[in-house]
Amino acid sequence: MKTSLLLRIFLITTISFGFLTSKAQQDNWTHFRGSNLNGIATETKAPTIWNDSTNIMWKTDIAGKGWSSPVVYGNQIWVTTATDNGKKMLGICLDINSGKKLYELDLFHPDSVFAKHAMNSYATPTCAIEEGFVYIHFGSYGTACVNTATGATVWKRTDLKCAHAQGPGASPIIYKDLLILNYEGTDVQFLIALDKRTGKTIWKTDRSAEFNKPLDAIGRKAYITPIVLNVKGVDLLISNGSAVCNAFEAATGKEVWHIVKGLDSSVAMPFEENGTIYYYTSFLTPGAADRYIELLSVNPDGKGDIAKTNVNWTIKSAPFQLSTPVIKDGLIYTIDALNTLACLDAKTGKELYTKKLKSKFHSSPILANGNVYFNSVKGETLVIKQGKELQVVAENKLPGEVYATPAFVRNSIIFRNEKSVYRIADK
Repeated sequence: MKTSLLLRIFLITTISFGFLTSKAQQDNWTHFRGSNLNGIATETKAPTIWNDSTNIMWKTDIAGKGWSSPVVYGNQIWVTTATDNGKKMLGICLDINSGKKLYELDLFHPDSVFAKHAMNSYATPTCAIEEGFVYIHFGSYGTACVNTATGATVWKRTDLKCAHAQGPGASPIIYKDLLILNYEGTDVQFLIALDKRTGKTIWKTDRSAEFNKPLDAIGRKAYITPIVLNVKGVDLLISNGSAVCNAFEAATGKEVWHIVKGLDSSVAMPFEENGTIYYYTSFLTPGAADRYIELLSVNPDGKGDIAKTNVNWTIKSAPFQLSTPVIKDGLIYTIDALNTLACLDAKTGKELYTKKLKSKFHSSPILANGNVYFNSVKGETLVIKQGKELQVVAENKLPGEVYATPAFVRNSIIFRNEKSVYRIADK
Protein backbone atom coordinates (compact mmCIF):
# COMPACT_ATOMS: atom_id res chain seq x y z
CA MET A 1 0.00 0.00 0.00
CA LYS A 2 2.86 2.37 0.79
CA THR A 3 4.37 1.71 -2.66
CA SER A 4 1.03 2.40 -4.31
CA LEU A 5 0.63 5.66 -2.39
CA LEU A 6 4.13 6.80 -3.31
CA LEU A 7 3.49 5.92 -6.93
CA ARG A 8 0.25 7.94 -6.91
CA ILE A 9 2.05 10.93 -5.39
CA PHE A 10 4.80 10.63 -7.99
CA LEU A 11 2.32 10.47 -10.87
CA ILE A 12 0.28 13.40 -9.55
CA THR A 13 3.46 15.47 -9.08
CA THR A 14 4.76 14.56 -12.54
CA ILE A 15 1.45 15.35 -14.23
CA SER A 16 1.11 18.61 -12.30
CA PHE A 17 4.67 19.63 -13.20
CA GLY A 18 4.05 18.86 -16.85
CA PHE A 19 0.84 20.89 -16.78
CA LEU A 20 2.55 23.84 -15.13
CA THR A 21 5.42 23.70 -17.61
CA SER A 22 3.02 23.57 -20.55
CA LYS A 23 0.90 26.34 -19.06
CA ALA A 24 3.97 28.52 -18.45
CA GLN A 25 4.93 28.15 -22.12
CA GLN A 26 1.40 29.01 -23.19
CA ASP A 27 1.12 32.06 -20.92
CA ASN A 28 4.53 33.56 -21.76
CA TRP A 29 6.52 34.46 -24.88
CA THR A 30 10.09 34.87 -23.73
CA HIS A 31 12.26 35.32 -26.85
CA PHE A 32 12.24 36.36 -30.48
CA ARG A 33 9.94 33.83 -32.20
CA GLY A 34 8.63 32.51 -28.88
CA SER A 35 9.77 30.70 -25.78
CA ASN A 36 11.34 27.92 -27.87
CA LEU A 37 12.66 30.27 -30.60
CA ASN A 38 10.77 28.23 -33.19
CA GLY A 39 7.86 30.46 -34.22
CA ILE A 40 5.27 27.97 -32.91
CA ALA A 41 2.62 29.18 -30.48
CA THR A 42 0.71 26.91 -28.12
CA GLU A 43 -2.49 28.97 -28.41
CA THR A 44 -5.69 27.10 -29.28
CA LYS A 45 -7.88 30.18 -29.83
CA ALA A 46 -5.67 32.66 -31.65
CA PRO A 47 -7.73 35.31 -33.47
CA THR A 48 -7.83 35.25 -37.28
CA ILE A 49 -9.92 38.36 -38.05
CA TRP A 50 -9.14 41.99 -37.11
CA ASN A 51 -8.71 45.54 -38.28
CA ASP A 52 -8.17 48.87 -36.51
CA SER A 53 -11.73 48.84 -35.16
CA THR A 54 -12.41 45.12 -34.77
CA ASN A 55 -11.03 42.73 -32.11
CA ILE A 56 -8.59 45.29 -30.70
CA MET A 57 -8.41 45.00 -26.90
CA TRP A 58 -6.09 47.99 -26.61
CA LYS A 59 -3.53 50.04 -28.48
CA THR A 60 -0.56 51.89 -26.94
CA ASP A 61 1.62 54.33 -28.86
CA ILE A 62 5.40 54.00 -28.54
CA ALA A 63 7.63 57.01 -29.21
CA GLY A 64 10.80 56.68 -31.27
CA LYS A 65 11.51 53.78 -33.59
CA GLY A 66 12.24 50.11 -32.96
CA TRP A 67 11.76 46.82 -34.77
CA SER A 68 12.23 44.65 -31.66
CA SER A 69 9.47 42.08 -31.20
CA PRO A 70 7.34 41.95 -28.05
CA VAL A 71 8.19 39.48 -25.29
CA VAL A 72 5.77 38.58 -22.51
CA TYR A 73 6.11 37.26 -18.97
CA GLY A 74 3.33 37.41 -16.39
CA ASN A 75 1.45 40.66 -16.85
CA GLN A 76 4.32 42.44 -18.57
CA ILE A 77 5.09 43.08 -22.24
CA TRP A 78 8.56 44.44 -23.08
CA VAL A 79 9.79 46.14 -26.24
CA THR A 80 12.63 48.53 -27.01
CA THR A 81 12.77 51.81 -28.87
CA ALA A 82 15.30 54.49 -29.76
CA THR A 83 15.41 57.99 -31.12
CA ASP A 84 15.91 58.25 -34.86
CA ASN A 85 19.53 59.32 -34.36
CA GLY A 86 20.26 56.48 -31.93
CA LYS A 87 21.42 58.81 -29.17
CA LYS A 88 18.78 57.55 -26.72
CA MET A 89 17.84 53.88 -26.25
CA LEU A 90 14.95 52.78 -24.05
CA GLY A 91 13.21 49.73 -22.64
CA ILE A 92 9.40 49.94 -22.51
CA CYS A 93 7.14 47.78 -20.31
CA LEU A 94 3.36 47.58 -20.84
CA ASP A 95 0.62 45.94 -18.79
CA ILE A 96 -0.80 43.07 -20.84
CA ASN A 97 -4.36 43.60 -19.62
CA SER A 98 -4.67 47.33 -20.20
CA GLY A 99 -1.73 48.39 -22.38
CA LYS A 100 -0.78 50.90 -19.69
CA LYS A 101 2.88 51.88 -19.70
CA LEU A 102 4.52 50.51 -16.53
CA TYR A 103 8.16 51.44 -17.20
CA GLU A 104 9.97 53.66 -19.66
CA LEU A 105 13.63 53.07 -18.91
CA ASP A 106 16.21 55.41 -20.41
CA LEU A 107 19.09 52.92 -20.61
CA PHE A 108 21.83 53.98 -23.02
CA HIS A 109 23.15 57.22 -24.56
CA PRO A 110 25.91 56.31 -27.04
CA ASP A 111 28.44 59.05 -27.76
CA SER A 112 28.39 57.99 -31.40
CA VAL A 113 26.54 55.46 -33.53
CA PHE A 114 27.15 53.81 -36.88
CA ALA A 115 24.85 54.67 -39.77
CA LYS A 116 22.11 52.08 -40.02
CA HIS A 117 20.49 50.43 -43.02
CA ALA A 118 17.25 52.08 -44.16
CA MET A 119 15.33 48.93 -43.20
CA ASN A 120 16.93 48.69 -39.75
CA SER A 121 16.48 50.59 -36.49
CA TYR A 122 18.68 51.26 -33.47
CA ALA A 123 16.31 49.09 -31.41
CA THR A 124 15.95 45.95 -33.51
CA PRO A 125 17.19 43.14 -31.18
CA THR A 126 14.33 41.55 -29.22
CA CYS A 127 14.56 41.29 -25.42
CA ALA A 128 14.78 37.96 -23.59
CA ILE A 129 12.68 37.60 -20.43
CA GLU A 130 12.22 35.16 -17.56
CA GLU A 131 10.70 35.28 -14.11
CA GLY A 132 12.00 38.39 -12.36
CA PHE A 133 14.37 39.63 -15.07
CA VAL A 134 14.39 41.03 -18.60
CA TYR A 135 17.55 41.27 -20.71
CA ILE A 136 17.54 44.32 -22.98
CA HIS A 137 20.06 44.40 -25.81
CA PHE A 138 21.12 47.07 -28.32
CA GLY A 139 24.14 45.27 -29.80
CA SER A 140 27.44 46.93 -29.04
CA TYR A 141 25.66 50.04 -27.74
CA GLY A 142 24.78 48.19 -24.56
CA THR A 143 23.12 45.29 -22.78
CA ALA A 144 21.19 45.57 -19.51
CA CYS A 145 19.56 43.19 -17.06
CA VAL A 146 16.50 44.77 -15.44
CA ASN A 147 14.52 43.61 -12.39
CA THR A 148 10.96 43.35 -13.72
CA ALA A 149 9.38 43.86 -10.29
CA THR A 150 11.08 47.21 -9.66
CA GLY A 151 12.42 48.45 -12.99
CA ALA A 152 15.87 48.71 -11.42
CA THR A 153 18.94 47.92 -13.50
CA VAL A 154 20.77 44.87 -12.11
CA TRP A 155 23.81 45.13 -14.39
CA LYS A 156 24.97 46.73 -17.65
CA ARG A 157 27.65 45.96 -20.22
CA THR A 158 28.83 48.58 -22.71
CA ASP A 159 32.29 47.17 -23.37
CA LEU A 160 31.32 44.51 -25.94
CA LYS A 161 31.98 46.10 -29.30
CA CYS A 162 31.74 45.42 -33.00
CA ALA A 163 31.38 47.78 -35.97
CA HIS A 164 27.60 47.84 -36.54
CA ALA A 165 27.93 49.30 -40.02
CA GLN A 166 24.20 48.93 -40.78
CA GLY A 167 22.82 48.58 -37.28
CA PRO A 168 22.40 45.69 -34.80
CA GLY A 169 19.97 42.84 -35.37
CA ALA A 170 20.82 39.70 -33.34
CA SER A 171 18.67 39.02 -30.28
CA PRO A 172 19.88 37.56 -26.96
CA ILE A 173 18.91 34.07 -25.82
CA ILE A 174 18.75 32.64 -22.31
CA TYR A 175 20.46 29.27 -21.89
CA LYS A 176 20.36 27.89 -18.35
CA ASP A 177 22.42 30.38 -16.28
CA LEU A 178 23.84 32.09 -19.37
CA LEU A 179 22.80 34.98 -21.57
CA ILE A 180 24.22 34.32 -25.04
CA LEU A 181 24.88 37.19 -27.46
CA ASN A 182 25.92 37.15 -31.12
CA TYR A 183 28.12 40.02 -32.39
CA GLU A 184 28.74 40.25 -36.14
CA GLY A 185 30.42 43.46 -37.27
CA THR A 186 32.52 44.51 -40.23
CA ASP A 187 35.58 44.24 -37.98
CA VAL A 188 35.03 41.36 -35.53
CA GLN A 189 32.60 38.46 -35.29
CA PHE A 190 32.15 36.59 -32.02
CA LEU A 191 29.70 34.89 -29.69
CA ILE A 192 29.78 35.49 -25.94
CA ALA A 193 28.04 33.96 -22.94
CA LEU A 194 27.45 36.09 -19.84
CA ASP A 195 26.43 35.05 -16.35
CA LYS A 196 22.83 36.19 -16.54
CA ARG A 197 22.76 37.30 -12.89
CA THR A 198 26.00 39.33 -12.87
CA GLY A 199 26.75 40.10 -16.52
CA LYS A 200 30.27 38.68 -16.18
CA THR A 201 31.81 36.87 -19.15
CA ILE A 202 31.74 33.07 -18.91
CA TRP A 203 33.09 32.31 -22.38
CA LYS A 204 33.82 34.17 -25.63
CA THR A 205 34.45 32.54 -29.01
CA ASP A 206 35.59 34.29 -32.17
CA ARG A 207 34.49 33.03 -35.55
CA SER A 208 37.52 31.80 -37.45
CA ALA A 209 39.02 34.73 -39.36
CA GLU A 210 39.93 32.51 -42.31
CA PHE A 211 36.25 31.93 -43.11
CA ASN A 212 35.43 35.64 -43.35
CA LYS A 213 38.72 36.70 -44.94
CA PRO A 214 37.49 36.41 -48.59
CA LEU A 215 34.49 38.67 -47.84
CA ASP A 216 34.30 42.43 -48.23
CA ALA A 217 34.16 44.17 -44.85
CA ILE A 218 30.47 45.03 -45.17
CA GLY A 219 29.72 41.43 -46.11
CA ARG A 220 31.06 40.16 -42.79
CA LYS A 221 28.20 41.90 -41.04
CA ALA A 222 25.37 39.53 -39.98
CA TYR A 223 22.12 39.89 -38.04
CA ILE A 224 21.22 36.36 -36.97
CA THR A 225 19.99 34.99 -33.64
CA PRO A 226 21.34 31.53 -32.72
CA ILE A 227 19.38 28.52 -31.46
CA VAL A 228 20.27 25.63 -29.13
CA LEU A 229 19.76 21.99 -30.12
CA ASN A 230 20.60 18.89 -28.13
CA VAL A 231 22.58 16.37 -30.20
CA LYS A 232 23.35 13.07 -28.47
CA GLY A 233 23.34 14.65 -25.03
CA VAL A 234 25.30 17.76 -25.94
CA ASP A 235 23.60 21.14 -26.27
CA LEU A 236 24.86 22.78 -29.46
CA LEU A 237 24.60 26.48 -30.20
CA ILE A 238 23.87 26.85 -33.93
CA SER A 239 24.83 30.19 -35.46
CA ASN A 240 24.91 30.97 -39.20
CA GLY A 241 27.18 33.95 -39.88
CA SER A 242 27.92 35.52 -43.23
CA ALA A 243 30.46 32.99 -44.51
CA VAL A 244 29.97 30.05 -42.18
CA CYS A 245 27.42 28.18 -40.11
CA ASN A 246 28.95 26.95 -36.84
CA ALA A 247 27.91 24.64 -34.05
CA PHE A 248 29.46 25.40 -30.66
CA GLU A 249 29.08 23.71 -27.31
CA ALA A 250 26.54 25.96 -25.62
CA ALA A 251 28.14 25.50 -22.20
CA THR A 252 31.72 26.30 -23.25
CA GLY A 253 31.72 28.00 -26.67
CA LYS A 254 33.98 25.30 -28.13
CA GLU A 255 33.44 24.76 -31.86
CA VAL A 256 32.07 21.33 -32.83
CA TRP A 257 31.48 21.69 -36.58
CA HIS A 258 31.22 24.18 -39.42
CA ILE A 259 29.94 24.58 -42.98
CA VAL A 260 31.63 27.30 -45.04
CA LYS A 261 29.27 28.82 -47.60
CA GLY A 262 28.43 32.46 -48.34
CA LEU A 263 29.87 35.78 -49.49
CA ASP A 264 27.77 38.41 -47.73
CA SER A 265 25.50 39.22 -44.78
CA SER A 266 23.04 36.67 -43.36
CA VAL A 267 19.84 37.65 -41.57
CA ALA A 268 17.40 34.74 -41.07
CA MET A 269 18.16 32.58 -38.05
CA PRO A 270 18.50 28.78 -38.22
CA PHE A 271 15.48 26.59 -37.45
CA GLU A 272 15.02 22.90 -36.71
CA GLU A 273 12.61 20.00 -36.39
CA ASN A 274 13.18 16.41 -35.28
CA GLY A 275 16.91 16.94 -34.91
CA THR A 276 17.53 18.39 -38.38
CA ILE A 277 18.90 21.92 -38.83
CA TYR A 278 17.82 24.23 -41.65
CA TYR A 279 19.45 27.57 -42.48
CA TYR A 280 19.85 30.13 -45.24
CA THR A 281 23.29 31.05 -46.53
CA SER A 282 24.23 34.54 -47.66
CA PHE A 283 25.01 35.36 -51.33
CA LEU A 284 26.79 32.58 -53.20
CA THR A 285 27.77 34.61 -56.27
CA PRO A 286 29.70 37.90 -56.38
CA GLY A 287 27.83 39.48 -59.30
CA ALA A 288 24.73 41.59 -58.71
CA ALA A 289 22.81 40.16 -61.68
CA ASP A 290 22.95 36.48 -60.79
CA ARG A 291 22.90 36.55 -57.00
CA TYR A 292 21.11 33.83 -55.08
CA ILE A 293 21.29 32.14 -51.69
CA GLU A 294 20.62 28.58 -50.60
CA LEU A 295 18.50 26.90 -47.99
CA LEU A 296 20.29 23.89 -46.50
CA SER A 297 19.06 20.87 -44.58
CA VAL A 298 21.78 19.62 -42.22
CA ASN A 299 22.30 16.59 -40.00
CA PRO A 300 23.95 18.25 -36.95
CA ASP A 301 25.61 15.05 -35.71
CA GLY A 302 29.15 15.63 -36.92
CA LYS A 303 32.53 17.18 -36.19
CA GLY A 304 34.85 19.52 -38.06
CA ASP A 305 34.00 20.43 -41.65
CA ILE A 306 30.70 18.65 -42.35
CA ALA A 307 29.81 20.33 -45.66
CA LYS A 308 30.43 17.18 -47.71
CA THR A 309 29.08 14.64 -45.24
CA ASN A 310 26.07 16.07 -43.37
CA VAL A 311 24.14 18.23 -45.83
CA ASN A 312 20.90 16.45 -46.75
CA TRP A 313 19.79 18.82 -49.50
CA THR A 314 20.14 22.38 -50.78
CA ILE A 315 17.77 24.56 -52.80
CA LYS A 316 18.27 27.97 -54.38
CA SER A 317 16.41 31.00 -53.06
CA ALA A 318 16.28 34.74 -53.68
CA PRO A 319 18.47 37.07 -51.60
CA PHE A 320 18.03 38.66 -49.06
CA GLN A 321 16.14 36.29 -46.74
CA LEU A 322 15.11 38.56 -43.88
CA SER A 323 12.39 36.43 -42.26
CA THR A 324 12.95 33.08 -40.58
CA PRO A 325 10.63 30.29 -41.83
CA VAL A 326 8.48 28.21 -39.53
CA ILE A 327 8.50 24.40 -39.72
CA LYS A 328 5.85 22.01 -38.42
CA ASP A 329 5.11 18.35 -39.15
CA GLY A 330 7.67 18.18 -41.93
CA LEU A 331 6.46 21.29 -43.76
CA ILE A 332 8.44 24.54 -44.10
CA TYR A 333 6.47 27.76 -44.59
CA THR A 334 8.42 30.72 -45.94
CA ILE A 335 8.28 33.91 -48.02
CA ASP A 336 11.37 34.93 -49.97
CA ALA A 337 12.70 38.38 -50.85
CA LEU A 338 10.80 38.34 -54.17
CA ASN A 339 7.50 38.03 -52.26
CA THR A 340 6.96 34.36 -53.11
CA LEU A 341 5.10 32.35 -50.48
CA ALA A 342 6.16 28.69 -50.48
CA CYS A 343 5.50 25.47 -48.62
CA LEU A 344 8.41 23.02 -48.79
CA ASP A 345 8.74 19.36 -47.95
CA ALA A 346 11.35 19.39 -45.17
CA LYS A 347 12.58 15.91 -46.06
CA THR A 348 13.42 16.72 -49.68
CA GLY A 349 13.25 20.50 -50.10
CA LYS A 350 10.62 20.03 -52.83
CA GLU A 351 8.11 22.86 -53.32
CA LEU A 352 4.58 21.72 -52.54
CA TYR A 353 3.04 25.04 -53.56
CA THR A 354 4.02 28.63 -54.25
CA LYS A 355 2.12 31.90 -54.58
CA LYS A 356 3.37 35.31 -55.67
CA LEU A 357 2.36 38.08 -53.27
CA LYS A 358 2.28 41.84 -53.82
CA SER A 359 3.88 43.06 -50.57
CA LYS A 360 7.21 42.49 -48.82
CA PHE A 361 7.09 40.20 -45.77
CA HIS A 362 10.11 40.73 -43.49
CA SER A 363 8.50 39.81 -40.16
CA SER A 364 8.92 36.10 -39.38
CA PRO A 365 5.84 33.84 -39.66
CA ILE A 366 4.18 32.31 -36.62
CA LEU A 367 2.18 29.07 -36.51
CA ALA A 368 -0.76 29.00 -34.08
CA ASN A 369 -3.77 26.68 -33.81
CA GLY A 370 -3.21 25.11 -37.22
CA ASN A 371 -2.75 28.42 -39.02
CA VAL A 372 0.36 30.27 -40.24
CA TYR A 373 0.45 34.06 -39.86
CA PHE A 374 2.57 36.21 -42.21
CA ASN A 375 2.89 39.97 -41.59
CA SER A 376 3.85 42.33 -44.41
CA VAL A 377 5.75 45.59 -44.05
CA LYS A 378 2.47 47.38 -44.93
CA GLY A 379 0.67 46.00 -41.87
CA GLU A 380 -1.16 43.25 -43.75
CA THR A 381 -1.52 39.82 -42.13
CA LEU A 382 -2.05 36.81 -44.35
CA VAL A 383 -3.42 33.80 -42.44
CA ILE A 384 -3.18 30.43 -44.18
CA LYS A 385 -4.13 26.91 -43.13
CA GLN A 386 -1.35 24.56 -42.13
CA GLY A 387 -1.00 21.80 -44.73
CA LYS A 388 0.26 20.73 -48.14
CA GLU A 389 -2.28 22.79 -50.09
CA LEU A 390 -2.68 26.55 -49.96
CA GLN A 391 -5.85 27.59 -48.11
CA VAL A 392 -6.21 31.26 -47.23
CA VAL A 393 -8.07 31.68 -43.93
CA ALA A 394 -8.08 35.48 -43.68
CA GLU A 395 -6.40 38.69 -44.79
CA ASN A 396 -6.22 41.51 -42.24
CA LYS A 397 -4.69 44.97 -42.10
CA LEU A 398 -3.59 47.51 -39.53
CA PRO A 399 -2.08 50.89 -40.42
CA GLY A 400 1.67 51.44 -40.24
CA GLU A 401 4.93 49.75 -41.17
CA VAL A 402 5.71 46.32 -39.66
CA TYR A 403 9.03 44.52 -39.19
CA ALA A 404 8.48 43.12 -35.69
CA THR A 405 7.34 39.51 -35.28
CA PRO A 406 4.20 39.27 -33.11
CA ALA A 407 3.84 37.35 -29.84
CA PHE A 408 0.96 34.92 -29.34
CA VAL A 409 -0.18 34.57 -25.71
CA ARG A 410 -3.45 33.96 -23.81
CA ASN A 411 -5.61 33.59 -26.91
CA SER A 412 -4.40 36.92 -28.23
CA ILE A 413 -1.74 38.48 -30.45
CA ILE A 414 0.68 41.17 -29.26
CA PHE A 415 1.31 43.06 -32.49
CA ARG A 416 3.80 45.87 -33.03
CA ASN A 417 4.04 48.35 -35.88
CA GLU A 418 6.20 51.44 -36.33
CA LYS A 419 4.27 53.56 -33.82
CA SER A 420 2.15 51.32 -31.60
CA VAL A 421 1.69 48.03 -29.77
CA TYR A 422 -1.72 46.31 -30.03
CA ARG A 423 -3.36 43.43 -28.23
CA ILE A 424 -5.62 41.60 -30.68
CA ALA A 425 -8.24 39.10 -29.44
CA ASP A 426 -11.66 37.81 -30.42
CA LYS A 427 -14.35 39.69 -28.54
